[in-house]
Amino acid sequence: MAVLKTNQLTKSFGKFTALNGVDIEVNQGEVYGFIGPNGAGKSTTIRVLLGALKATKGDASIFGLDAWKDAVEIHKRIAYVPGDVNLWPNLTGGEVIDLFMKLRGSSSKGKRENLIEMFKLDPSKKCRTYSKGNRQKVALIAAFASNADLFILDEPTSGLDPLMEHVFQECVAEVKREGKSVLLSSHILSEVEKLCDRVGIIRDGKIIETGTLNDLRHLTRTHLLLETTKPIDTLDEMKGVHDIKRKGSEVSFQVDSEDLDGVVRYVSGFGIKRIESAPPTLEDLFMRHYDSGGKGTKSKAGGVS
Repeated sequence: MAVLKTNQLTKSFGKFTALNGVDIEVNQGEVYGFIGPNGAGKSTTIRVLLGALKATKGDASIFGLDAWKDAVEIHKRIAYVPGDVNLWPNLTGGEVIDLFMKLRGSSSKGKRENLIEMFKLDPSKKCRTYSKGNRQKVALIAAFASNADLFILDEPTSGLDPLMEHVFQECVAEVKREGKSVLLSSHILSEVEKLCDRVGIIRDGKIIETGTLNDLRHLTRTHLLLETTKPIDTLDEMKGVHDIKRKGSEVSFQVDSEDLDGVVRYVSGFGIKRIESAPPTLEDLFMRHYDSGGKGTKSKAGGVS
């Protein structure tokens, strides 16, 4: 069941079109990764979903309610964490967390204390003394301590160290196990890859690909590392082979998915002593889109180019 859905969502500012027919669907119990470069339209999309901006055309709904008309009702059931958190400077971190918990009708002190310990936050300090990372921790603790049904997270780990990023990932996994939904906008591709069930890639206000990671990996190349008894001098003549690098008896290269079978059959004739294969990562996919000048391929899963 779709918890969040947009249909041909369009937002213009004068003559500039920030969003152009964006289609997103986040289902119950799903973590949806929303990725793209700065200025691609991620934050504008999120502002429309939060009811902070009104769409020029198209629809945006959460829990079956209109994101603009029913924003107050929707906000009772969502938790939002931006990438740059501003807090009341004269309140302590603990007071801010308590305020947000009261606003959302949450009273789970045990969950609050557990999250404060997990994120290593001193809740007694005034917010004006907090670093950017600690301000993010306050917002994340307030969000995950709530009883929200949908978490909208816009670059939520900005300013966190790697250890705290791992804690964040544990929290996302926990809300997913509880059947909650997450829209995660992030530029940390390894984070999206670990957490997300499906991914949408946005560029210049358009969704250029959407689907599961396996759906999208047909666009990327598999990395192979070989050590052979005989040198493979003709590898650069093989169809689908890219970025060949040689070091002694080892050779590494990338292979287009559709040509992988033929390449493996060919190199096996040179006496393979060792072979290592690494599947394409989301970063490969991301860079391939944007290195190609933005000429994304239309996805079978419903993205638009």
